[in-house]
Amino acid sequence: MILRAFLVWVVIAAAEAFQGSLWVRFLNCRARDRRARQIGVFCGSGLLLAIAWFGVPWIGADTELRMVGIGLLWLALMLTFHLAFGRLVLQASWDRIISDFDLRRGGLLGIGMLILCAAPLLVAKLRGLL
Repeated sequence: MILRAFLVWVVIAAAEAFQGSLWVRFLNCRARDRRARQIGVFCGSGLLLAIAWFGVPWIGADTELRMVGIGLLWLALMLTFHLAFGRLVLQASWDRIISDFDLRRGGLLGIGMLILCAAPLLVAKLRGLL
């Protein structure tokens, strides 16, 4: 079950990275960087929910506690991925990375992370798996 949850997360992370690069490339020239990242959070949340819709039944978790555990696993993995990618690949400053989470500065990534964390349980309930 954990391996399957990890594999679904890999698909989510790959889709999010691809979607994020498209948003930055095409939206930054039409909207400011912050606005492009804000739009990206909502589009990315829709994307991750769609992947979860198909992936959660395959994972095979059968209790609410396990669904919450999968959500927490996905959250930990995505936070690690976001921080590592931001620092090591994009060479973004800590202030730039943290600004993505700071609502006072227009950062909405924290909302996206909450949606990611809730996605397994939400999808399981909507699909009648629990």
